[in-house]
Amino acid sequence: MSDPLLHTGLEIFSGMLVGFTLGLIGGGGSILAVPLMVYLVGVSNPHVAIGTSALAVAINALVGLAQHARAHTVKWRCAAIFASCGIIGAFVGAAAGKAVDGKRLLLCFAVLMIGVGILMLRGRRNLGCPGASCNRDNAAKVASFGLGTGVLSGFFGIGGGFLIVPGLIASTGMPILNAVGTSLVAVAAFGLSTAASYMMSGYIDWNLAALFIVGGAIGSVAGTRTARSMARSTGSLTTFFAGVIFCVAIYMIWQSLRAL
Repeated sequence: MSDPLLHTGLEIFSGMLVGFTLGLIGGGGSILAVPLMVYLVGVSNPHVAIGTSALAVAINALVGLAQHARAHTVKWRCAAIFASCGIIGAFVGAAAGKAVDGKRLLLCFAVLMIGVGILMLRGRRNLGCPGASCNRDNAAKVASFGLGTGVLSGFFGIGGGFLIVPGLIASTGMPILNAVGTSLVAVAAFGLSTAASYMMSGYIDWNLAALFIVGGAIGSVAGTRTARSMARSTGSLTTFFAGVIFCVAIYMIWQSLRAL
């Protein structure tokens, strides 16, 4: 892209979309950031896009987490169990992911997201239990979901929100708004773990990460406010969550198949 100003604007705008999505549904950071970096910004190496997005998403998740914490929608004990187990899995997954061809990695990523979207739509009428928490009865289940999600997060270079939110709902029965807020702890932890692994391999563009973080901080505030509004309507936040997954996954499959 010849115009540096336009290029910078696209990078900040892309970051705003990522931040808005993180604040709104607790996921979508990397599933949007990776294709935006590859197809809009023009990052040629998919591994650089994955490593850079992991860092930017992690920082933006912390901004969104602050917004949800002020709204009291974070289940901190569940977040601690899920995130601590997930970090271990993220390092294992990241090591495996770097050994796989980047374009094939994006295609597998998209197929996985379609499956997650279908599961979310099937449970969209489930309101959850507002008083749900992590206790002796479900701690092992939460830990196992955290470990498995961490492996997938690291392997595909994603913050993991699209996997963490369904995982928290399935393991605790909490409402989606609480799952969104709680997931951001794990999104940040997974993202930083994945970013650290990719950083050691030289797969991070620091200037691009900084611009994504600036844009993401702006977008996350608006996304969190929208999430609280949508949560008042039964199933609307879950349906939107799944819809975003389908749209981005189909686009990524199309682009990946063209590149093969």
